[in-house]
Amino acid sequence: MQRRFLLIAGAAAVAGALGACASAPSHTVLPLAQLQQTLAQRFPRTHTLGGALVQLQWQAPQLQALPERNRLRAQLAVQVSGPLLRRSVDGTLALDFALRYEASDATLRATDVRLGTLDFPGLPPATAALVNTAAGPLAAQWLGEVVLYTLRPQDQARLAARGLQPGAITVTAQGLEVQWLRPGTP
Repeated sequence: MQRRFLLIAGAAAVAGALGACASAPSHTVLPLAQLQQTLAQRFPRTHTLGGALVQLQWQAPQLQALPERNRLRAQLAVQVSGPLLRRSVDGTLALDFALRYEASDATLRATDVRLGTLDFPGLPPATAALVNTAAGPLAAQWLGEVVLYTLRPQDQARLAARGLQPGAITVTAQGLEVQWLRPGTP
């Protein structure tokens, strides 16, 4: 299963900005709300642990900008169920990550995923231990290097025609600011 989160609206903004200007913009802001909306289309997702003994259902993450750390935080509601439980139990998982641009496929990716909190109040201790042992690394693995944004081929062509490539990616209160630079520009 591909783990790509396409940001069509952001790509359209880049294309519109490039097409409207005789000179290319120095940066583009990808609003957090657009990232959130695109991300929500990929949820809910389900994973099983211990064979089929425990099932985790992840809801769409709520994103928060952490500009002081140049990272994004994702908080996910998680429901745990399965034969080991007599009922489903709700919990939360919070993690944060940095961002990087991958030139080989023109993508903006989550990287350096760090688990924040994992909380499942109401789980029996043995089940909580199983979930806590597996859910955090599973989420970090699943979200590590996940694609948040992909430049469309036509946007790549427009940028290449102007001799531009993505530079610094900065998390701001408004979203992600991507600098557009000419190769060799500091």
